[in-house]
Amino acid sequence: MTTQTKIVLLLSSIFLTYTAIFSVFIYYSISNYAYNDFYKRLEIRAITTAKIELENVQDINAVKEIRQEYLEKLPDEKIELINLSEFNLQKDSDKLGIPKSFLNDILDNERAFYKSNETYYSGIHYKTLGKEYIVLASAQNYYSSHHIVYLRNLLILALVFSILLIGIISYLFSRKVMLPVRRIIKEMKKISTENLNYRLFVPTNNKELASLTSTFNTMLNRLETSFETQKNFVSNASHELNTPLTSIIGEADVSLSKTRSPEEYIKTLNTILAEADKLNKKTKALLFLAQSGYNGKTQKFKILRIDELLLEVKDTVAKIYPYVKIKIDFSLLPENSEKLKIVGNNQLLHLAISNILLNACKYNLDKDVTIALAVSNNHVLISIKDEGIGIPKSEITYIYDPFFRASNTREYEGYGIGLPLSRNVILQHNGNLEISSQENKGTTVEIKLPTRRL
Repeated sequence: MTTQTKIVLLLSSIFLTYTAIFSVFIYYSISNYAYNDFYKRLEIRAITTAKIELENVQDINAVKEIRQEYLEKLPDEKIELINLSEFNLQKDSDKLGIPKSFLNDILDNERAFYKSNETYYSGIHYKTLGKEYIVLASAQNYYSSHHIVYLRNLLILALVFSILLIGIISYLFSRKVMLPVRRIIKEMKKISTENLNYRLFVPTNNKELASLTSTFNTMLNRLETSFETQKNFVSNASHELNTPLTSIIGEADVSLSKTRSPEEYIKTLNTILAEADKLNKKTKALLFLAQSGYNGKTQKFKILRIDELLLEVKDTVAKIYPYVKIKIDFSLLPENSEKLKIVGNNQLLHLAISNILLNACKYNLDKDVTIALAVSNNHVLISIKDEGIGIPKSEITYIYDPFFRASNTREYEGYGIGLPLSRNVILQHNGNLEISSQENKGTTVEIKLPTRRL
């Protein structure tokens, strides 16, 4: 069942239920009012007749004129005066065609009402001049038999008309509501791997659809970036792996083309070994990069002290760059050491932070590198700052692309894999990595990792 059909059915059922309940309420309210009003009219006629016939009214003609002017004659109207002193309740009630219980109710309650088919009865117990009477007024309720039936038929007709009207309105309303959604679906069908740069139009008059299309466009941005990164990765990986392989094959072919001296073979083997070592390093880096893209379920996580991890990273990097002074600022550490604990994989985090610190030392022009550690309510913050060559502003958006190296790093050895690898590891630990840099002024890398819940 489509959403449009559901909207039509929902709106129709709500309005029809309300219309039906309202119609039934009107019908029964008016019907009950008509019955009660008719019984009241009969009672007034019974009382008026009793006063005219049984009491010694001086101006009897005036009373009759009032009755004739204001109390019109009802269909089959009959009024009977029963003198209880001459009437046997047990024997004579059958002659009247009314049940004994009705007469008993009149005597017990001073008044009572009764209905037989379309004839309505109103009876009163009347006392005057030392005598007791039962006054019965009866007539057919023309209003009930005709006007109420007309009202019922009118309400049924109105209900049928409401069904058609509400159905049409619900259908038109659902079409109007679903029209922007159908437009979005139509536009979405145009998008494929060939045109990931296409974006949906964001409506301005509908916050929900605007949020939906904006979210979808954001997802397209990520997909486009992912596809471009993948294409760049495949292209760069092919180039990076093909270069040492070509060199190895070329050296071997040249060496085997003719008999050479031992010195020449040794030189060739050294060249092949150097290229093979480069190939080995690039292959390992690619494997690490691929593994760091996993969801983390295959790695073992445990509780770590982030300050201890930073000291280990510092010792590792200091052995590689002993001439660079690395300072660790612990002045912002909390009094509660439990806040320094995180949940993560020690080896991966060591690798990620080491790569960042190695870059800071490599491109720092022999200046000092500063590591600062701070703790907020839910995160640990690591800041690694250098005063080296920095990153050109136009190239900073590409720093996470595998094998990408800034234009001012050609004099430095590297493969352009360390930073993408570090970011993958940080993301795997539900953290965040931000880099700010100015060319020839230095780079600041901020790492945010969630702390362990106490």
